[in-house]
Amino acid sequence: MSIDYLLQQLTNALSLGSIYALTAIGYTIVYGILRLINFAHGDVLMLGAYSAGFVFSQLYLPFSVAIVVSMVLAALIGLTIERAAYRPCVGPLKKPR
Repeated sequence: MSIDYLLQQLTNALSLGSIYALTAIGYTIVYGILRLINFAHGDVLMLGAYSAGFVFSQLYLPFSVAIVVSMVLAALIGLTIERAAYRPCVGPLKKPR
């Protein structure tokens, strides 16, 4: 086993672990605030990743622009899910007194 192979596998493990950690944190935050679980959280993450890949590889825009576009798209999808699915179930949030 070469050192290059070991470093590549370490990088792969850290990347995948970071994605899993971000997904788990997202589930925790949404459940902690709304007390509802969002099973579409992974789908929103996947759509953001695919949109970044599309913008970068097909539209030939810089990687930083692709990341910003994917973040905006994922935020809009999350907002749409919140308005269409969560708000009718939970109702408007009450202001604390």
